[in-house]
Formats: sequence, structure tokens, C-alpha cells
Amino acid sequence: MITATKNDPNLKIELLAPAGSDESLRSALKFGADAVYLGGTNFGLRAFAQNFDIQQLNDAVSLVHSQNKKIYLTANAAFYDEDFKKFESYVKEVEAIGVDALIVSDPGAISFIKDIAPDIQIHLSTQANTTNSKSASFWHKNGVKRIVLAREMSIEQIKRLRENTPETLDLEAFVHGAMCISYSGRCLLSSVLTGRSGNLGECAQPCRWEYYLYEKGYPGQYFPISEDERGTYILNSKDLMMIEHLGKLLNAGVSSFKIEGRMKSAYYVACTVGAYRRAIDDMLNGKEFDKSLLENLYDSGTRDFTTGFYFGNPYLKGQQTERDIAIPNQLFAAKVLEYDSENGLVKIEQRNKFLVGDTLAVISPNITGKFIVETIKTEDGIFLDAAPHPKQILYINCPFKLNDGDLLKKSV
Repeated sequence: MITATKNDPNLKIELLAPAGSDESLRSALKFGADAVYLGGTNFGLRAFAQNFDIQQLNDAVSLVHSQNKKIYLTANAAFYDEDFKKFESYVKEVEAIGVDALIVSDPGAISFIKDIAPDIQIHLSTQANTTNSKSASFWHKNGVKRIVLAREMSIEQIKRLRENTPETLDLEAFVHGAMCISYSGRCLLSSVLTGRSGNLGECAQPCRWEYYLYEKGYPGQYFPISEDERGTYILNSKDLMMIEHLGKLLNAGVSSFKIEGRMKSAYYVACTVGAYRRAIDDMLNGKEFDKSLLENLYDSGTRDFTTGFYFGNPYLKGQQTERDIAIPNQLFAAKVLEYDSENGLVKIEQRNKFLVGDTLAVISPNITGKFIVETIKTEDGIFLDAAPHPKQILYINCPFKLNDGDLLKKSV
């Protein structure tokens, strides 16, 4: 947790990062997150992430706490009566492990947690749609320590909420990542179209699909909804990016800046967390925003960006109707495993194809730079012209003393 400057020594800001896998967890910690949030194998809203079983969760808590950081566990699914018997044993297990908070949205689950584990901290999920001070105060009176604000709030609305709620209530807001076309926590589209409920963590993301119109009686004749000949993604929202406006959120009363992305890669986590870490540090040290931080955010993204509802309803400007997946300018080339200082080589795990002669750029909390690949060598000492096999362990030349967990990317 960063403590702010001379002007306000009591000010604290948390950078909260997603951890959809152990690799993403380690990237989040390495690149500067103050806290991480992740899901167990039950009761979360990312059923298809590489969620953590009890033993993995225990290991994750130990790792996070060894770095004096915090770990929050999602339990924000919709609950049915039959869920509570299993939930009781689960809560007791995670309490014993030592997670710092449970992220919950169901009122019954909140009451249940208070009864069986009164000492565990409760954070109210954005799924609960908190948009006003009366609701926030209600939840706080009923045991909630932190509100994860609805994405549909403006900065001015957040400021009014903060002014009319107890200081002991923390406010958390999303600053980066995917937006839902529906109102936070109220989308039934996936359930209706596919039988997979977003409120149970199984969203099929039909808002990202490509749609056409057709007239009954004329099968096979499809009409694009826009002039784009590829059809249109009429429900597809741009992704949120608030890195240039963190000071405004801070002044409105937000103390935890949250990055979305438990379904995203460790590369995405490293790029986003690293950029936001530097932006927060610069802000607290009175420095101007560094525009170069935008590079890694655009490189790791798959959609255009928006500021969401923070400056008012974006209407059509918040939608990306002409395409679904952007073609990245950069590719995640490799993960660094260790540095061989004697030979000036780095041991890597390859992630995307690169060749001798390609230029790779370093993604690291402490090092920036680029270099040309001159040597690719296997563990058996065989020299290669290309690295085409995902996750192959290789050695390549590198002028920088890189560390375990640093990443390499290449232009495409």
C-alpha cells in the first residue's frame, strides 16, 4: 500500500490486480500490485478461469502475505438455499487459511458469513449495483467494510456518495478492463441464449458476438445492421481505461483502483499492473502523466478504450460496433526464467514465435530496452533460426540482466 506525500500523510491508495492463475498472481505481485483478487473453485463469477483449490489458495495466501500484500477471494455468485451447506465449510476453510476479505454480492451470503466467521472482512461486489450513499451506508451497517462501486457511476456521483457515507467505509472502483453492455450484475442474456448464467460465473459473452438481421421467409439472406460489410457487434462495449484520470477518482474518494481481468493472461496482467503502478507513483510524487505508459496498455488490449460512465453516459462512444478483436501490434514472445550472467544469455519459456533477427522489447518493473535476437539455443545446445514451439525452454542472447518473471514482446 502506498502512503501519499507530505500533503496528506494519511492517504492510502491500493492497486488491486486480477489473478486468474498462479502465473498471473505472480505477475501481479512482481509488477507492483498492492493486493490481488482471485476465485476459488466455487461461488465466484469466473467459472472458466484457472481458479484456486484450497491447497493452491493456501499457497497463494502464503506468497502474498510474505510480501506484505493482501489477497481477496470472490464469492459473488447468486446463491440458492442448497448452496449454503457447502458454503459453510468453504468459508471456515478460507478463514483458517487467512484470506484478507471475501468479495460477496448476495445479502444472504453476507449475513451467513457474519454468523459463522464474524472476523473475516466483507467487500461488496460490483454485482450488487451500489450507486448511492443510502445503499452504501445500509451495507456498511450490515457488516460490509468496502463497496466495489457500480461501473455506471460518474465521478461526481462517487464524490457525493463519499461525502454522505462513514469514513470507515472504503470505496473501490474499476479503472481498467472489460465493460458489460448491461447494467452491472443484472445481465440475463447469456442465460437466455445459451443456458450459461453470467450470475453463476458461466457467461458465454453474447454481447461480444457478431449479429445480423434477417427477414422471416427468406432463409440465408442476412442484412448487416451497419454499413460495415462484416456485420456489427451491436452489444460490444469498449474496454475501460482511466490511467490518465486517477487523480480525479482519488479526489472523489476512491481508495482502491481495480483492474479487471481474471480471464486474461499473465502478459496482460504484467502490462496493465506495471503501467498503473508507475502512474500512481508518479501522481503521488507530483509528476505529470507519462504518455509512454499507454503503449503497453494498447499492446495488451484487444478492444478500443473508453472512460466508461465516469464523465457521463458515453452512449455510442462507449460501443465498439465495427470489430470484435483488435489485431495487436505486439505479441507476448517469452517469459524469462533466469539470467545466465556468465554467458550473457537468458533462459526463457517461449510463448509466441520469434526468429533470429527479430527485435524484442523488455517488459519489467525495473528495466526498459530492446535488443536484436542473435542466438536461439535449446537446452541440448542446438542452435535454431526460429522459436516456433509454445512453452519450449530456450536460451537467447540479451544485453540486460533480466529476472525471473520479466517478459519479452515483439512487434508484428
